[in-house]
Amino acid sequence: MKLDSDDFQLFDLPRRQALERAVLDARWKALQGEVHPDRFASEGAAAQRVAMQWAVRVNEAYARLKDPLKRAAYLCELHGARIDAESNTAMPADFLMHQMQWREALDEASEPAAVEALNDEVLAWRRDALDDLQGTLDERQDWAAAAQQVRALMFVERFAQDLDRRLEALGQ
Repeated sequence: MKLDSDDFQLFDLPRRQALERAVLDARWKALQGEVHPDRFASEGAAAQRVAMQWAVRVNEAYARLKDPLKRAAYLCELHGARIDAESNTAMPADFLMHQMQWREALDEASEPAAVEALNDEVLAWRRDALDDLQGTLDERQDWAAAAQQVRALMFVERFAQDLDRRLEALGQ
């Protein structure tokens, strides 16, 4: 293993959005077995510190690769398409209209059933968007378009959290 390897190289996986979770999980377990600090207990404090750094690096890479949105953002960044979600909020007009409709629906929802229905709609949209994003990344390799899709999905993730909070507030 090399410290300067990207996450995909570290896990010996292809640079693709489509990953089999079981393969990723198995590779994570194997890497953790190689770098776990307990394996280096007899080699002294310096070796254990290095092992701890490697364990942290492996865990950070795993967290990035197991989450489809984080993995997509990482792929974009690896190919020079910065996400910059804080400073680049440009979205397609149709997405902005959808976003406004969702917000209005959430503001008007006073019953748990209405919030749950909206949540189901948002989750279905997210699933479809992630499928489309996979095609943009793996087939078309349109990194700029993928970065825009990632930004939109980041909004959807935040909105889903708002839905969860509303459901909690309504006692669901």
